[in-house]
Amino acid sequence: MLDIPSSVRVDVEALLAAQNHMGVCDAIEQYAPVGKPDTMTAPHFPKVAGIDSTVPPPAHTVAPASPAPAPPSSPGAPGAPGAPGAPGTLIQDRLAGWVSDLTTLHELTERLARTAFMDDALHEVLRAGAALVGARRGLVVLEPADGLGPDTTVGLGLARADLGHIETVPRGATSYGRILDRTDRTGEPEVHADLLSEDGLDPRHREVAARLGYAASFALPLATEAAGRLGAAVWLYDEPAEPVERQRHLVGLYTRYATEHLARLLELERARTKSRTIAEELLPPRLPRVAGVQLAARHRTGPRGGGDWYDALPLPEGALGLTVGSVTGSGASAVAAMGRLRASLRAYAVMEGEDPVAVLSDLELLLRLTEPARSATALFAYCEPALRKIVLAGAGHSPPLVIGERRTEFVETSLSAPLGMLACWEAPSVEFSPEPGETVLIYTDGLLHRSGDPMDRAFARLHAAAAGVPRTIRNDPGAIADHVLHTVLPDGLDAADSDEDVVLLAARFE
Repeated sequence: MLDIPSSVRVDVEALLAAQNHMGVCDAIEQYAPVGKPDTMTAPHFPKVAGIDSTVPPPAHTVAPASPAPAPPSSPGAPGAPGAPGAPGTLIQDRLAGWVSDLTTLHELTERLARTAFMDDALHEVLRAGAALVGARRGLVVLEPADGLGPDTTVGLGLARADLGHIETVPRGATSYGRILDRTDRTGEPEVHADLLSEDGLDPRHREVAARLGYAASFALPLATEAAGRLGAAVWLYDEPAEPVERQRHLVGLYTRYATEHLARLLELERARTKSRTIAEELLPPRLPRVAGVQLAARHRTGPRGGGDWYDALPLPEGALGLTVGSVTGSGASAVAAMGRLRASLRAYAVMEGEDPVAVLSDLELLLRLTEPARSATALFAYCEPALRKIVLAGAGHSPPLVIGERRTEFVETSLSAPLGMLACWEAPSVEFSPEPGETVLIYTDGLLHRSGDPMDRAFARLHAAAAGVPRTIRNDPGAIADHVLHTVLPDGLDAADSDEDVVLLAARFE
């Protein structure tokens, strides 16, 4: 990471003295202007924060025109103090350009380093690159060379339809396609300074460029030796143009750093995807069909994979077991613990499901013996749909919510500690009977925590969302679950990455 102070004061003579291990006075004497100023060569300065300072002069630095001959005593004469071509002025101008460029790179890499997700990082790379090369639009194609994905395309100043048009161009005719299809790992750019005037331009590419209104492009691979090739970035110009040598150098430095950052995010993204996939596979692929009750479930997994579960399993004599729960922690270990507990609970429910307290007591003993460092919350309900009778017990879990035409209320349950918190867990069970057409909603605490409200306000928000279910969807438990989820977690909070898993299980009794 670049670490450059916000304000830099450069003393040319002191810098030259320090570089050559001599006093300032000796340096002034040795480097006094002799002969023509343009014959002087600027010293080679050391690398700063890993960036080689031997780069072309800044684009904004223009060599001074030769002044008209003047008397030696004239202040404007070559070699006179303050003359435009004085060696000190040239060096200081060049140093000012380097400092400006390094400061810009520092700010851009700092902004990129603050991104924690791949999509945000790709958008940041496009914005920073566009600022460095002077373009207005662009796209980045993520296509890791190992073929493991994820493959995606992100645009800057391009709508989804525009990206679709670009993707209709044959791959070999596009800049990013040629970069991604290279067999070597060179970092050479693909430059088209005047795209529409090229004789060998693909007809479809010409048509798309004219339609979208770009006339030039500059493309760079997102590749390093360590990370391999991850993709390619392309910036588009509205008029024939190309970046100057200075701009190419700066954007090359930036993309090399960006590639390393993207490689780290790619590893995290793949780990998150695996955790989510494993967690989903450990949950029921589909809910059972049981006479007298309709079921629906909604599950949102956090980026690292969490330990929330739900289950519905048919039991003897037409009964039904419903359960939700949550294991402390996150990541692969929490997912594995969740899978073990859910599988054990299914076995206990088949053997003694009519007694929910016994089921949770057995689960608590198993947790204490096999997972001594963990705790868990759980709720198990034994349902008899034909009689519309439910007996449930909870261990540190939020109470179910009954949603009907004439009432919307929480079921009164006894307070109890989570599993694994006490030497011996036991709490009384609760029995209640839903009316025909009523829906019982059981859920995990992640639904409340994701809202960001204190728990009392989160419960009030949940109750208001359930009470506001439209009449037109009260016969559909899935629609009820969706309404509650989107109302309690508005503005995409239900889909946003969060450390909190969310589980809702809705059962509508006929």
